[in-house]
Amino acid sequence: MNLRDLRYLLAVAEHGHFGRAAEACGISQPTLSVQVRKLEELLGVALFERTSKAVAPTAACERLIGHVRAAVAEADAILAVARNLRDPLSGRFRLGIIPTLAPYLLPLVFAPLREALPTLEVEPWEDQTAALLERLRAHELDAALLATEVDGPDLTSRPLFAEPFLAALPPEHPLVAREVVAEEDLAEDILVLADGHCLRDQALAACGRSGALGGTLRAASLSTLLNMVAAGYGTTLIPGLAAGAAQDSGIVLRPLAARTGRTVRIAWRTRFPQRAAVDAVGEVIAAHLRGFAEGAAAGTI
Repeated sequence: MNLRDLRYLLAVAEHGHFGRAAEACGISQPTLSVQVRKLEELLGVALFERTSKAVAPTAACERLIGHVRAAVAEADAILAVARNLRDPLSGRFRLGIIPTLAPYLLPLVFAPLREALPTLEVEPWEDQTAALLERLRAHELDAALLATEVDGPDLTSRPLFAEPFLAALPPEHPLVAREVVAEEDLAEDILVLADGHCLRDQALAACGRSGALGGTLRAASLSTLLNMVAAGYGTTLIPGLAAGAAQDSGIVLRPLAARTGRTVRIAWRTRFPQRAAVDAVGEVIAAHLRGFAEGAAAGTI
């Protein structure tokens, strides 16, 4: 038994198709099929039920696959520790990032990251919080930039910078006349993101609203939300880093009376061997955003 064949088993289980699994593994389908057959012979059980259209794990495979995942993860951890001992700040670093942060933060920090860590290849992966946490736990990401705390002893996080919220208003909205907007005054016609975005819950909480919004628009992206506000459909709260995009859309921004906001954090697996890389990436981002909170809250960004 070898790790290569265990990886093949996981690929077939994930894709449910030998052709797609072979493509993901970078080998031919016949080669993959032969290796899986050899593994079945070695284990003495059938791992997959094969039909002309699909492949499904057998009951035996379901019993074994957890052990297989653990074995592959531990082998990857051994390799990662070895790489870390050689040079903790080199190689690939897979960084997850939430959608309400990625388009605005990445252009600001990618050049500083390349300059400060020239041998570390940062690969961003944009997705919602729940999906990023799942990928982090599955060892598919090395760290993630989030706007919420993490749960469970297997994950750890630390704050990088505070990002204040701003009131985003249509140009003709009555609240435009105010220099500072109270959060609760946005509640009547606030627009929010769809379920799954942490910014949705944070905006509703800041305005004193529950999750029951009736027919209120739930946008799939912050850019859609900004366009709807610009069109006069309602108001919203936006994170400070999105201020430039909002102003480009013709939206009027105002600071909030209670200075509510969110804390951007970097999260990683507690046992992740490349902690030095996590710290280095986090320090570059935190240093580059130092002082941002004050400027955003004052409306000077």
